[in-house]
Amino acid sequence: MSFIVKEKPFSKKWFIAYSLIVVGAFIMASGYVLFITPYKIVPGGVYGISIVLHHILGTPVGLVAICFDIPLTILGIKILGPRFGVKTVVGFLLTAFFMDGLTYLWGEQPLVEDDALLSSIFGGVMIGLGLGLIFKSKATSGGSDIVAMMIGKYSGLPLGQLMIAVDSVIVLVGLIAFQDWKIPLYSLIVIFITGRIVDIVLQGISYDKTLFIITEKPKELRNKIINDLNRGGTFIQGKGMYSENDRTIIYTVVNRRELAILQDYIHDTDPDAFMTVINANEILGKGFKSLRDKISD
Repeated sequence: MSFIVKEKPFSKKWFIAYSLIVVGAFIMASGYVLFITPYKIVPGGVYGISIVLHHILGTPVGLVAICFDIPLTILGIKILGPRFGVKTVVGFLLTAFFMDGLTYLWGEQPLVEDDALLSSIFGGVMIGLGLGLIFKSKATSGGSDIVAMMIGKYSGLPLGQLMIAVDSVIVLVGLIAFQDWKIPLYSLIVIFITGRIVDIVLQGISYDKTLFIITEKPKELRNKIINDLNRGGTFIQGKGMYSENDRTIIYTVVNRRELAILQDYIHDTDPDAFMTVINANEILGKGFKSLRDKISD
């Protein structure tokens, strides 16, 4: 089964996808060159290994990364099938090109002198932003992700855990190579921030809350939600675990302001109601961003 997402050449979606790859590759390369590489920070992936080799042997970071990415991609296609298309290849080639090009133009000095912590934070933000844009184009980052996928095929372990394990091994390589405990600590900061920024780019920043409300007065709450807050919801019929009495559960999604209004109303109307509030990372459907718009992004 193919996992490659294709767009018609020179169509609007094609231009958007490749524009995201170009911009994302440039931003990610800038994050490495300006903030990460000068401080010998090793944030996992093939670029982590390339940074170690750069500081030991003086090899170009981007070129070495390509030397890892190409065989890993070919091996991944043979073992995993056609999951890695042209966009993935274009992504890691452009990132490597921008990496070495910016290094040639900028040099080896960090943008922020004598502040590895601040560089770790902003480097993680830029790498996450660039990587998120590449992911948004339906491409992958290649490299250590492919290693994790291949191990997962034979081990059956969750992909997320394997990716953390692979990156952790690379961070330890940096510790062994540079003999400095600050490097893995800074590297973990970069890895964490990168992951959070990737999530924000792909899912957006949401202030919406998912509510589950168990109440004795479902009709009153329904009127408040529909008529006052102009929101929808669903009644779910349940049964109390202890009393085994029938219960009505209200499921709805509101923003932070509407949550405060609804909580005050519930306190006045049914103070014994039970409410669960969950942060909603992404809401798709009527009244929010449509699934069609999400897929077309």
